[in-house]
This record gives sequence, C-alpha cells and structure tokens, in this order.
Amino acid sequence: MPIKPKKKCSVVSCNVLTSERFCPDHKKEYYRRLDKERGTAHERGYNSRWRKARLFYLRRHPLCKRCADNGQDVPAQVVDHIIPHKGDAKLFWAEVNWQSLCKSCHDTKTAKEDGGFGREAINEPKQ
Repeated sequence: MPIKPKKKCSVVSCNVLTSERFCPDHKKEYYRRLDKERGTAHERGYNSRWRKARLFYLRRHPLCKRCADNGQDVPAQVVDHIIPHKGDAKLFWAEVNWQSLCKSCHDTKTAKEDGGFGREAINEPKQ
C-alpha cells in the first residue's frame, strides 16, 4: 500500500509536516474546540427522558440488529439513530429511526459516518 505524502498542517502558522489534516498538537486543539461547540450529552437531548426510552427500547429489542443480520445473537447496549438527528428533536424521538446495536457495531457505524479512525466521513442519504 502506498504511503501518503506528508503535507503542512492546516493551521496557517504551523510548519509541521503530517499525513493528516492537522499535526498532533493542532489535532487535539481542533477536537477540543469541536467538543466544546457540540455541547454536553444532556444539552443534545440525552437526558433522563432519553435514558428511560432507551431502556424500554432495549428491553423490546435486546439483540444487536447488525449482528443478527449476520446470524449472531449479540446483546445490544446502544440505541442508535439510524439517520443522525443532528439536533432535530423530531428525528431524535422518531422510534422508526432507532435500532439496537452492540457497542462494537455502533462505534464502527459512527466512525464511518463521522470520519473517525482517520476515515473520510461518508455523505448521509438525502431525506
């Protein structure tokens, strides 16, 4: 597999060469700023009402949907929003937009959508 050529960090005043968008120092700063802008879980709607709804949903759908699709019975721990809600309360609470996933499947799905683990973010489907 070819090695990606290094380029300058995207911060104008930084001359560090990196194979990613930012050098390690500026990458930390970038993610810290994103987290601050994103708000807390509670501010994003993950409050006591959500925790109750999540538990009720997991009781009715106890197995990971993705693992079940592959013939495996793996307990689900996460209620995932199939289409990311991005703050839309209607989409957040639409139970048809929920699926039970194990932590591993949820982390993989989220990384693909958000561009985690050094991946490009995928474009979400048009609604």
